Order: sequence, then C-alpha cells, then structure tokens
Amino acid sequence: MSKRLRIVARFHLWRMKNMSDRGFITALSVVVGLLSGFAAVIIKNAVRTTHYLVNLMVSQEVHNYIYFALPLAGIALTVIFVRYFVRKEVRHGIPNVLHSISQTKGRIRNHNLFSSVIASSLTVGFGGSVGLEGPTVATGSAWGSLLARYFRLDYKSSILMLACASAGAMAAIFKAPIAAIVFAVEVIMIDLTVFSLVPLLLSSGTAILVSYFFLGQDVLYPFEVEQSLELSDLPYYILLGIVAGFVSVYFTRMYIYIGEVFEKINKGITRLLIGGIGLGVLIFFFPSLFGEGYEAINACLAGDLGYLFNNSLFSGFRDELWAALILLVAVIILKIIATSLTFGAGGVGGIFAPTLFMGVNTGMLFAQIVNLLGIKQVSTNNFALIGMAGLIAGVLHAPLTGIFLIADISGGYKLFVPLMITATFAYIIVRTFTPNSVYHVQLARRKELLTHDKDANVLQMLEVKKLIETDFEILTPDATLRDLTEAISRNHRNLFPVVDEEGVLKGMVKMDDVRSMIFHHDLYDTVKISEIMYMPANHIDPNDSMEIVANKFESSSIFNLAVIENGKYIGFISRARVFSKYRKQIKDVSHV
Repeated sequence: MSKRLRIVARFHLWRMKNMSDRGFITALSVVVGLLSGFAAVIIKNAVRTTHYLVNLMVSQEVHNYIYFALPLAGIALTVIFVRYFVRKEVRHGIPNVLHSISQTKGRIRNHNLFSSVIASSLTVGFGGSVGLEGPTVATGSAWGSLLARYFRLDYKSSILMLACASAGAMAAIFKAPIAAIVFAVEVIMIDLTVFSLVPLLLSSGTAILVSYFFLGQDVLYPFEVEQSLELSDLPYYILLGIVAGFVSVYFTRMYIYIGEVFEKINKGITRLLIGGIGLGVLIFFFPSLFGEGYEAINACLAGDLGYLFNNSLFSGFRDELWAALILLVAVIILKIIATSLTFGAGGVGGIFAPTLFMGVNTGMLFAQIVNLLGIKQVSTNNFALIGMAGLIAGVLHAPLTGIFLIADISGGYKLFVPLMITATFAYIIVRTFTPNSVYHVQLARRKELLTHDKDANVLQMLEVKKLIETDFEILTPDATLRDLTEAISRNHRNLFPVVDEEGVLKGMVKMDDVRSMIFHHDLYDTVKISEIMYMPANHIDPNDSMEIVANKFESSSIFNLAVIENGKYIGFISRARVFSKYRKQIKDVSHV
C-alpha cells in the first residue's frame, strides 16, 4: 500500500471512531463552501484581468470596430484551450451538474476543477455574450465531487456535496445566501430535509464570507427601493408576469433552435466562424450585448438608458425616447441569439446573466410603455427589478429563486408581493408552453432528468443491464419433454427460454403450462418443445429505460420479462428483483 493510501486509510479509521457521519458531512460542507467561494473569486478576477488586458491592446480610435473581432478571438482561444489542452468536452455548468447527479452518481471529471474557469474567462473576457454563474457552479461542484470521492461518501452525501457547492457558488456571486439555498432546491433538485439544511446553510454562509473578504460587500446589482408597493400597480405586475412568461418561452425556444442548428454543423471551424462572426456583427451594432451585461443591468436599474447608446452607431439618438424603446426591444430579442451564437461557436459560460439582462430590459420596456400610454405612472426602476424575477422564474423554471434572489439584491423585501405575483404568472405561462427549462430540456429528451418526484428518480437510477438474470436452463426447439423434465430437476426456475443455435429466442415454456404432461411418461419422447412453447407478448431491450420496464410490468400480469437484443436472447428481468432493488435504492438516496 502506498504512503498516500495509508494516510487516507488512517484518516478514515480516525473519522469513524471520533466523528459521526452527520458531523463529518457538516464539517465537509464548510470546506465545500470555501472552495466554491474561491471559485467565484478566481473566475470574477480572471475575467476582470482579461478585460483589462484586452482594453490595453485596443486603441480608442478603433474601439467601435474592435467589437466585431474580439468575441471571435476569445471563442477561438477557448476552442483551442478545450481541444488541445483539456482534450475533453467542457459541458455547460449547471446542466453538467444535473447530468452527473442523474447519470454518474455525482461524479464530475477532474478537468472541471479548472477548465471552466479558464474557458469562461477567455469567452466572457473577450466579450462572449454569456454569464459566469454556470461555470462557477460547475467548478465548485467539481471540487465537491472530488471531496466526495476522496472521502468515499455514499450517493446521498455525494449529491449533497454538489448541492452545497452550487449553493455556495451562487451565494458568493450574488451575496444572497438564502436565494442560493432555494436555487439548490429548485434547480439542482436537492431535497430540503433536516439532513441537508445545515450543510447548505454552512456552505452558502462560508462562501459568501469568502466573497466579502476578496470582492467586498457590494452586491453585484445594487438597488434601493424608493417607491414601495402601491395596490393600484398590482394589475400591471400581473401583466408584466404574463409578458415575462412569453419572453421566457421565446428565450427557451430560440436557445434550443439555435443549438440544434449548430449541432448539425460537423466542422468545428465552421461553427466557430458562423457563431463568432454572427456574434461580432450583433455586438458591433448593439454594444450592450458585449460580455455578461452586468454594467448594463446596473445602469438600467438606476434608470439610466445610456448603455443602449454607448459606443454604438445610434449614439446621436441618445435623447430620443422612441429610439430607446426600439433599442430595448432589439436587445431583448437579440440577447438570447447572441448567447446561443456564443455557445454554438464553442464558447463556455452560463445563461443566468443573459436571463437577468433580458429580464431587466423587459421590465424597463414594459414600464416605459405603460407610462407613455398615460394610463398610470409606474416606477420604471421597480419594474426593471421585478422583470428580472419574472425571467428567472420563466427561463429557469425557478420562481422561488427569482423571488428570493431579487428580494435579496434589492436590499429588502418591500417589493416581495409584486415579486411573487410577477414570478408566479411568468412561471404559469412558461410551463404551459415549455414543460422543461433550458437547464433540463436536453436531459429530459434523453430521459435522464431527475425531478422532485423521488419514486420516478429512484426508478430512473436503476439500470436494466444490472437487473438481468441469466441462470435459466436453455432449451432448443428440437428438444423433447424429457429434456424439459431433466432441466426442471437441475434448476429451481419455472420458466425455460427456447433458443436456437444462433441464440435467437424462439419462445418460452412455463412450468404451469406443462405440469399435467410431466406425469405422462409415454409423452416424454414424442412431444417436442416447439409444440408447447409460446412467444411472449412483452419483452424488452437491455438499453430500454426502467420507465419502459415498469410500464410493461404494470400493464400486464407477468412476473418475468424476456430481455432480447437484436433478436438474441439475453436473460430475464423479474418483477421481484426490480422491487427489491427499488427498495434498496430508496433507502440509499433518502435523507434522514
């Protein structure tokens, strides 16, 4: 045994003697919080450094025109880094975490410890129109996964570490610990139980302290509520929620559509050129689409629409309200296109920041139109703020995250009721048209998505191939009743597959069907198996999902399903074995 393994073994022995499992998980959640907080700090500073170096290289004389080339250069560097240094796919942050929970028992590849940091810094630092939240969550979760493997945690504790990392990352970014925990529950799908609550609190609290120490206590989107709730504004908050819901539907469908278009392009260089040049054109005409967009969001929350005109061809119309309204419509429509082009070209980032960008502009546009119509004068700043909650609720399918996040960053809960109303109506609208969020849609299509339905999740975790039983006596079609009786004496099974020389399943014989014939010895050599066998009405493929298996058991009275692959007999899956494994899995994943 190596020295490292001996140290690990000694530590495990010490831990088992001196710490309870719950105490160790609690302590480990603090470590995960620290690592997630540092991930947020490193990514944020890496992007700032990249921005600074890029600005040093760009002269003011060509400032406008350089917008066309910078995003393409940044994405090209990202592609080179991923292809030649990482040499593995760098998945989008939060979908990567969800995939690891549903398919790999919380295991995330080690390259995610650093790859998302570097790749997203290059993408966003050069102007890619994506956010940093997803890569931060991915990085923190990779550290959580590493610790879970190193300390040999079971499934439920490993998933909890990923949830703690996700909550810590969000808390460090937005300095909103409660919203971060809600995010872990709504988006990461962790069960909020007594077992998980304390680690989530400690992880998010630790991460936010790290963020305070290195990034200061200023929130990412500072806002102070100047005008509290007015009951006469309630109909407009409902209407804003409906508008935000339809904008969320547009966001989701456009994101999926452009992603599918790029998936059909085989050559990476073609994807890079199409996406990079397309993004450069959009940013050239609409510079507010450059990068994360947090400066534009802050300006919008302050009521300053100058960000729509800065460094743009439309700066001469800065004082015209109609021009601002047109540009608001344009950036709302084009932001998700710019984000999708960034991803399609090979960039790495997240969609959280684009969601906030579209939300704040949707709220501002809505309020400006209401005021322009003269029916009622509403607070444009409040509606801009609440619009972000509407888009989070709609795009991410996370209304509680939207409510608590925006309440936290606004410095209070004076607008809590409007936040609830807008987020709820946005969520209702988007669920009507898009059953899955952009985080979940690809997993849902592959039937890999975990939800808050524990029964469905546990069933999905079971693997068909691991449930196949093969200890059955195999007969050939030419075999006789005598061969069957001999097989019965050798095997405890009451089911016998009939397979030809090529391994193709020709039928089955059940003990119940031949029981009366066994006592007639004169039939032993005259009755052929081919005469008494039957072909099962239901069978499955080893690559089928457990949902299909469960449905076939439920729709029939059979106790065994034949497993056939390309016509060849593999074995059987029994109802009793599925139920036994299901009960064991329930016990393994349940938090107490």
